[in-house]
Amino acid sequence: MSNTDIQILKSIIEAIEKVDSYTIGIQSAEAFDNNTQAFDATLMNFVLIGEMVSKLSEEFKVKYADVDWINIKKFRNIIAHNYFGIDTEEVFQIIRNDLPVLAKRIREMIDE
Repeated sequence: MSNTDIQILKSIIEAIEKVDSYTIGIQSAEAFDNNTQAFDATLMNFVLIGEMVSKLSEEFKVKYADVDWINIKKFRNIIAHNYFGIDTEEVFQIIRNDLPVLAKRIREMIDE
């Protein structure tokens, strides 16, 4: 794994940690939607995560094909190009269910 890939992974972890801090204590998608500051900051970090994924080397993405890199990048594109059509419930479920799994997997990659 290249130093560049490691730095990118660390940036992704940092963005995930920010999302966690912005959404701590928010118990529902409706509350998330009503907290415009947390909502906006979270979506910006999802865009950042998608951008960072696109900068990972192809060799790295092939080696760690268990992560759905393509859909992470697609989600970034949805947010960036369809901001007002975002499904808040879907975003909230991703925050609660998918981001912890992604963060755990990325930390494992960094530790290898």
